[in-house]
Amino acid sequence: MNRRTLLLAGAGGLAAPALVRAQGTGPIRIGLLAPLTGVVASGGREIVEGFQMYWESVGKRAGGREVETTVEDDASNPDTALQKARRLVEQANVHFLFGNLLANTGLAVANYVRNTGTPYFIPVIAADDLTQRSRIPNVVRVAGYSASQFSRPMADWAFKQGWRRVATVSQDYTFGHEQCGGFTQKFTELGGRVTQQFWHPLNTADFSPYLGQLANAGVDAVFAMETGADATRLIQQYNSFGLKRRIPLMGSMNATDQSVIRTMGTEAEGVVSVAHFAEGSTNPATQAFVAEYEKRHQKLPSLYGFSHYSGALWVAEALKKVEGRAEDRDALLKAVRETELAGSPLGETVRLDGYGNPVYTAYVRRVERNARGQLWNVPIATYPNVDQFWSYEAEAYMRQPSYSRSFQGVR
Repeated sequence: MNRRTLLLAGAGGLAAPALVRAQGTGPIRIGLLAPLTGVVASGGREIVEGFQMYWESVGKRAGGREVETTVEDDASNPDTALQKARRLVEQANVHFLFGNLLANTGLAVANYVRNTGTPYFIPVIAADDLTQRSRIPNVVRVAGYSASQFSRPMADWAFKQGWRRVATVSQDYTFGHEQCGGFTQKFTELGGRVTQQFWHPLNTADFSPYLGQLANAGVDAVFAMETGADATRLIQQYNSFGLKRRIPLMGSMNATDQSVIRTMGTEAEGVVSVAHFAEGSTNPATQAFVAEYEKRHQKLPSLYGFSHYSGALWVAEALKKVEGRAEDRDALLKAVRETELAGSPLGETVRLDGYGNPVYTAYVRRVERNARGQLWNVPIATYPNVDQFWSYEAEAYMRQPSYSRSFQGVR
């Protein structure tokens, strides 16, 4: 038997490394998709910062293996997101995908991995049906939330303020439809009335046509669902029109995110939103995370950075359970679903519901200045155990249509 025959037969010391590599001892390859250009580029950059911050904190290792991350810009565009996801899966051979920010980009990637079986973890993509009517087994919302999840507590809080007539203004895409739908359905069921709804395209420069109508709408308050540069412009122009002192403004959690308010002035103060993360919280775990994030990046953490830090932590915990076997998709996905995250910056144990969406304590947050003059979100009220269905029975709820421009939960 010659040397070549020995190697092919697995004899000697030279064949063992090839066998070990086949069992998965090389690096775990992760594909991270984020909008580094486009209307929400500021949030996209913080997706990358938070994700990399976690992996750097653990030496870029998980389950006994090195971790390698390849970052691709989805350009805030679903076609680009799909193209980049294919590149990561089919050329870079990543073990799983993470990220995206806008719902339309996330849905494009989710539909792609439905056929490939690639695990796809979405700490920010919030399209309701990804954990409801159109669940995909290999798409898991680690450290994420559904779009309508926190707008229901927002509606409850608004009604408790004595407000009975509210108008909404929102970006005209899935995330906006669903956040406004959750608010509208709950607010009207409580006895309030959503009198008008305004929808505008992404990257709207001039909000005056909507603000002019809001000024004369006779409402007690306004709920605004905005992200990125649109959130900045809406809040600034709302103040410039003189509406801030007349009509209280509620925002979606992304409307008052750090990626928006850190460059703003007094126009943002007092805007109220609801989320599971509040960088102005006095919770020790949250304070420690905020301090470390600011030390590394010279700014307070956004929801996007926090979510991808926590999402990386969640999957790292699952990788420990499967001893780093990222190639075993079924085992990894099972471990992710069964993980209860106890050590997150929220200072509470977070679990997934039976449909793959996290359950949280939700905080009503108000934009205030801290002792150093920075704007941040401070909790002013608490709603425990908020899941994606909240007061509804899950199966009955999913028999109603998905939220859209034409269905906002009011029959």
